[in-house]
Amino acid sequence: MSPLLPYLEANRLEAGCDEVGRGCLAGPVVAAAVILPADYSNPWINDSKKLSKSNREELIEEIKDKSLAWAIAEASVEEIDQINILNASFLAMKRAVLQLSVQPEHLLIDGNRWRSDLKLPYTCVIKGDGKFASIAAASILAKVYRDKLMEGLAEEFPHFAWERNAGYPTQAHREGIEKFGPTIWHRRSFQLLKNQLDLGI
Repeated sequence: MSPLLPYLEANRLEAGCDEVGRGCLAGPVVAAAVILPADYSNPWINDSKKLSKSNREELIEEIKDKSLAWAIAEASVEEIDQINILNASFLAMKRAVLQLSVQPEHLLIDGNRWRSDLKLPYTCVIKGDGKFASIAAASILAKVYRDKLMEGLAEEFPHFAWERNAGYPTQAHREGIEKFGPTIWHRRSFQLLKNQLDLGI
């Protein structure tokens, strides 16, 4: 594997930002922000979706140890339902940036748009987690954190297979909703079932 790009512009503190869980039916949306040293390179760091669970978990301590700063933040199910999932994703990323122990000079945002009241210049990068190491590192931190969160919630709510699907709309998840109804962790603004209008959910 060839290493991803270390930066967009040299001699600038860039924070890579990414979120996970946007398409889920349950649980918060989670974002991370990571500032890597300009000379850092690790060929294994890549888009979290392209890595195995064990690979992601092995990289976590490496990222936390080698980065200049890192942070993970959430936007809650209630916030998702109040302001919609896109705005909640922006909010989670903003919170992650604000929690960084080092102030970045520029943000590299995964995706095609970004909106916040942060007074920081930024660049949106479509599929950025497969192009820039800092965005990929953020995607790994966010995914491992969120997967573990959903695994923990699955112990309390065992009928939805969250330990396997992390809240995404799999058949097992939808069958659980149909049989047992939604939980406090389900996003009521999402279409939880194909026929939910008939069920009055």
